Amino acid sequence: MVETAAGTAATVGRGIGDAWSRVTGTQPDPPAWLVLATGAVALAAVLAPPLWRVSRAVVTIAHEGGHGLTALLTGRRLSGIRLHSDTSGLTVSSGRPTGAGMVLTAAAGYLAPPLLGLGGAALLASGHVTALLWTATALLAGLLVMVRNAFGVLTVVATGAAFLLVSWYAGDRVQAAFAYLGVWFLLLSGVRPVVELQRKRRHGGAPDSDADQLGRLTGVAPVLWVGLFLVTALAGLLAGAGWLTAR
Repeated sequence: MVETAAGTAATVGRGIGDAWSRVTGTQPDPPAWLVLATGAVALAAVLAPPLWRVSRAVVTIAHEGGHGLTALLTGRRLSGIRLHSDTSGLTVSSGRPTGAGMVLTAAAGYLAPPLLGLGGAALLASGHVTALLWTATALLAGLLVMVRNAFGVLTVVATGAAFLLVSWYAGDRVQAAFAYLGVWFLLLSGVRPVVELQRKRRHGGAPDSDADQLGRLTGVAPVLWVGLFLVTALAGLLAGAGWLTAR
């Protein structure tokens, strides 16, 4: 019995060690065609209206997660996050209604997708495919704790499960395809929501958008905040694409 227990412990230890080595180690670079193909699929998911209506939910996860994480980092109390079936979302935090913490929290939503995509591109450029997948899984697990509606829970669980299953069971080629697709999508999808936001604002819609809230908080014209969101998204896309395609 003692030997059996010791053998089981050794097996578990080896399994954990192997998993940790894979996360901290690097994986081989995927072929150039795979990098370009996943970029093309991500672009289609952003530009094609039927695909965008579904894939936009991923952007909402990143957007609201950016609000929530920044609220916590700036010392605000995060009350909860809601993700809706129409791909809208809401993050509620409490604390000072003005000041740097509130400004950073309000600004983080539209900045989160391109910045997350840029961070992911940096990991992939250095060969850390599995580390990216596990990091994404951990971030989604942290987000899940704060989601307060059933649809939001379902969306986050499904997305996190996809990352976890691919990182645990798939081979190097499938992991690379999934990781590159996700990063390309974050980089590309950072632009469209900003353009849609300004289009709504130009026609009198979205009076309580992040940009308009920031305008009231800072006295800076909301259109300048929209400009900041757009410049960040485009810069992230250009830099991230350069890292992903560098060989």
